[in-house]
Amino acid sequence: MMRSRQGAPLSLGGTSFSFISGSTGPLIGLLLLCAFLSFSTESFFSLRNFVNILDQITVLGILAVGMTFVILIGGIDLSVGSVLALAGMVMGYLAKEAGWPMGSAILFGLIVAGMAGLVSGLLIAFFRVPAFIATLAMMSAARGLANMVTDGHQIISFPIWFNLMAVIRYGGVITITVGIMLAIFLICWAYLKFTSGGRSLYAIGGNAEVARLAGIKVKLHTVGVYVFAAVLSGVAGVLLGARLDSVQPQAGVSYELDAIAAVVIGGTSLSGGTGSLVGTIIGVLIIGVLRNGLNLLGVSPFMQQVVIGFVIALAVAIEALKKR
Repeated sequence: MMRSRQGAPLSLGGTSFSFISGSTGPLIGLLLLCAFLSFSTESFFSLRNFVNILDQITVLGILAVGMTFVILIGGIDLSVGSVLALAGMVMGYLAKEAGWPMGSAILFGLIVAGMAGLVSGLLIAFFRVPAFIATLAMMSAARGLANMVTDGHQIISFPIWFNLMAVIRYGGVITITVGIMLAIFLICWAYLKFTSGGRSLYAIGGNAEVARLAGIKVKLHTVGVYVFAAVLSGVAGVLLGARLDSVQPQAGVSYELDAIAAVVIGGTSLSGGTGSLVGTIIGVLIIGVLRNGLNLLGVSPFMQQVVIGFVIALAVAIEALKKR
């Protein structure tokens, strides 16, 4: 909340500026964006288009959940896009080349993703490597391993039931892949809001040393968060494979930037300790709606990058203003 020098909330006409706190500001931005696009395009405000947006944000949404946990403890993870590709390639190789059952291949792909997160977490928590450097190194290593699995070639055509996860719409709206994203959102939101483990993450992000003195196992929680974010990256890789009916080692390039952007736009502080998954959901929707709307308006992909970059800068500026 903005305050005067005396600490009182600033207001205009008796109305406090507290609406920019929490997730209210991003929500208002999302609603205004939807209203603008509804009047600017003929096809935006339709059930079919909203369903398409849900399909398009599934992978980003799952990555953003893991990134929210990481940023809440004051960290950063630049490896999520590469880990996504690695998990997908491991799954594809085992299912198509090694003849594993699809379920076992998926499980092992997630295990490999979790191991990548474990390495990053151990480097950060126990060897005191800065999170930026540790995850940058993992980003390079995981991308290289993803290419090594099949010497840089993509793998196509999985069992029909796997692809149908992203095709069949229950109730005419929700696919299994979208349902998995929504379930992950709900479970993780409940964990952060109602459990002591969730409160511990906020405490670590606020002040790790104070959290340690309060009895919180900071190192253990830190490793756990990076493992969790990596496993979610693996889940995103599996769902991307289901949607495309293929996996390739170049999948997920720059996805980490989109995930960070969604979290920041949703109001989570890059310094850690404040934020919510509700805000992250809104941030993911803002990016999804913005890209969808720009496509409908015929804006070039290059200009879309400029617009999204401006939105990210605006979100960070608003966060700085709120702190001031």
